Amino acid sequence: MAKIKDITDLREKARLVRKGIIEISHACGRSAHPGPALSCADIVAALYYGFMNVDPKNPDKEDRDRFILSKGHACPVLYSVLAEKGYFPKEYFPTLRHLDSKLQGHPVYGKTPGVDMTSGSLGNGLGIGLGMAYYLKNSGKKSKVFVMLGDGEMNEGTLWEAINIAPALKMDNLIAIVDQNYFQSCGSTQDICPMNNMAERWHAFGWNVLEINGHDMEECVSKLEMAVNHHGTPTVIIAQTIKGKGVSFMEHDNSWHQKVINDEQYEIAIKELEEV
Repeated sequence: MAKIKDITDLREKARLVRKGIIEISHACGRSAHPGPALSCADIVAALYYGFMNVDPKNPDKEDRDRFILSKGHACPVLYSVLAEKGYFPKEYFPTLRHLDSKLQGHPVYGKTPGVDMTSGSLGNGLGIGLGMAYYLKNSGKKSKVFVMLGDGEMNEGTLWEAINIAPALKMDNLIAIVDQNYFQSCGSTQDICPMNNMAERWHAFGWNVLEINGHDMEECVSKLEMAVNHHGTPTVIIAQTIKGKGVSFMEHDNSWHQKVINDEQYEIAIKELEEV
């Protein structure tokens, strides 16, 4: 585990990650996914700057920790943190969702440095993460696998197959994170396919369950510490978040699930993020 920075520094990193999300989503001139990227920015920043053993100069090193963005449409958050870490230059930002770009509309393994799994169709990330965790553990490596899931994604049946088998395999190097912002692409998760009692559901399958305010950096760090030090079963962190967090006109507004940011909106968003 990487040395944990102080909370103030991690909050600043999260601010920079959010700023990068807005820069990417505006510069590309395409309909990006800023809302679901902003909601998980604090946790992603905490992982990459406080916990994960990764090296931008050697992105494929065998003993690295893995991060899977199963909710792959939120890729601006991953591209932002990878650029901040030095995996690739920010000059790539305007090419998001363009043909032959290294920054596709969903992460692509082998195309973008630092991406550990190709994601697109929802529901596959946890199963693939489980496979990675199984290999790493049985190879004697101490590496962890972190899988970021959306709460709308919890509707997918393949996800529950992985949730079912992971505790039986004692995959305590597998940590799932549910970004519970209560929206999915077409509306409210409660209106489309309610997933009430989220913690109880995971607990019933045998997971170590932790719940957090996904925008409280101190709490994020505390619970991530508990997760990486837990033994015997996999851990899930259920994070209560706000879609569009950090940009006032995007917060709680599901129209920003996928949308083009115009010049005026860009200026407002950047100003808000610079004044934090």
